[in-house]
Amino acid sequence: MSVKVARVKASNLLTKSNLPASDYVINPYIGCMHGCRYCYASFMKRYSGHEEEDWGSFVDVKECDKLIDRKKIEGKSVFMSSVTDCYNPLEKEEKLTQRILQRIKDVNCELIITTKSSLVLRDVELLKQFKNLTVAISINTLDENFKNDMDNASSIKERVDTLKILHENGVRTVLFMSPIFPEITDFKAIIEKTKNYVDEYWFENLNLRGDYKFVIMDYIRTNHNHLFDLYSKIYYKGDKSYWSGLEKEFESYCKENSINYKNYFHHQKLRDEKIKNA
Repeated sequence: MSVKVARVKASNLLTKSNLPASDYVINPYIGCMHGCRYCYASFMKRYSGHEEEDWGSFVDVKECDKLIDRKKIEGKSVFMSSVTDCYNPLEKEEKLTQRILQRIKDVNCELIITTKSSLVLRDVELLKQFKNLTVAISINTLDENFKNDMDNASSIKERVDTLKILHENGVRTVLFMSPIFPEITDFKAIIEKTKNYVDEYWFENLNLRGDYKFVIMDYIRTNHNHLFDLYSKIYYKGDKSYWSGLEKEFESYCKENSINYKNYFHHQKLRDEKIKNA
């Protein structure tokens, strides 16, 4: 798939966050070349003039004259990024993320970077200068074929190797198991494969809404037809019993094996509570 790249003016790269675990977000790009078929951020098409384009077929590079306000994020939590991957392939040449990190490296803030890209290793020496940093690598399968069906990002092997190298360099690592696909994501196998170089696991279930709900359901019907009844029960009939059972299973497994974890199955509830208490 060819990718349309454009440059857009931005008034500020730092915005207030509605995410439950951060005060601010930084999105250096609009859109993402990874083109994840389940990506909730595809809603950005409506607000960026790309409504008729496929998610993954465009990236807008933000040009901003205003520097990140270092005082504003002092003592706060900052998330990179919420509606793009700040290490998408364009970052290799553009270096927007790298310049932002250089700007805030000595600020007393909590920084969380999430990515599906091994490109984050380019900045490992820079990352080591942060006092309160977490790098979360998204992995929801060990099956490279399933991964290739879902996204154009780094291979699973590259992501696992990235976790290992970051950990060896003293960077706090998270494996973000998101989104968990019912009966496809094997959380135990992923943990066993990576537990020696992951400090914490984050779990988030597959939420389907908007256009990509039909894309994923059609994929399941075509490629995992034996699971289609289960997915229909969850996503058409609203049955939450599968998720309730899986929550109990991974919570029990993690406690028994002394594995640090956070459960983001109720992401919307956490977000609503944050807004209510703001």
